[in-house]
Amino acid sequence: MKSMLKKLLCVLLVAGSVNTGFAQKAKPVFAPETPIVYLGIDFTETRVVNDAVATATDIKARFFPGINQVVVNEAEKKYDWQKALDKSNLSNDLSLVTAMNETLDESKIRSTNTADERRLTEADVKKVIAKYNFKGKEGVGLMLVMESLSKTAEAGTMYVTFIDMPSGKVLITERMTGKAQGFGFRNYYAYTVYKVIQEIKKNKISEWRTKYASRK
Repeated sequence: MKSMLKKLLCVLLVAGSVNTGFAQKAKPVFAPETPIVYLGIDFTETRVVNDAVATATDIKARFFPGINQVVVNEAEKKYDWQKALDKSNLSNDLSLVTAMNETLDESKIRSTNTADERRLTEADVKKVIAKYNFKGKEGVGLMLVMESLSKTAEAGTMYVTFIDMPSGKVLITERMTGKAQGFGFRNYYAYTVYKVIQEIKKNKISEWRTKYASRK
């Protein structure tokens, strides 16, 4: 019995040290002076659930790139990551997700299964990030790994993911959901990103700071 207790204690100590190390690495993400590169939205594992408005070909070729572009183009008046994250230094670089999204299998985009609205795990997200080559890039990258765009739920579900680009390691990834709204496929689902940004600005940024930035 004593040996079992010792083993359990060792496991807990190791787990605690891993969590502390993880928090330490994530801590600078929320410092105002830390530069962030917004990398855009990865759609490679996205399922569009019960939306028959557009074909899979159009979704891949037009609407996914359109959503990525509108988030960057309308950053100052609507999709303001800089204010949401309280950053003085935030830049955009869609080149990596643009290239990766071109590789997605369009036969898997559309779905009639509402279970696909929440089909990914954090481990799945890390596998998505592992496919990227961040060689030559410095600092922290912010990528949205879009899980689903659902007409049934009238929402988009995505993992907000911060990456240490020199190592390619995921620092933080958290599933968030935003309500869809608007006319046309692009605007309807781009609005889900807007709602997530607003939720981060109002609530999540302070929660994340408490969880990570306050760790010693």
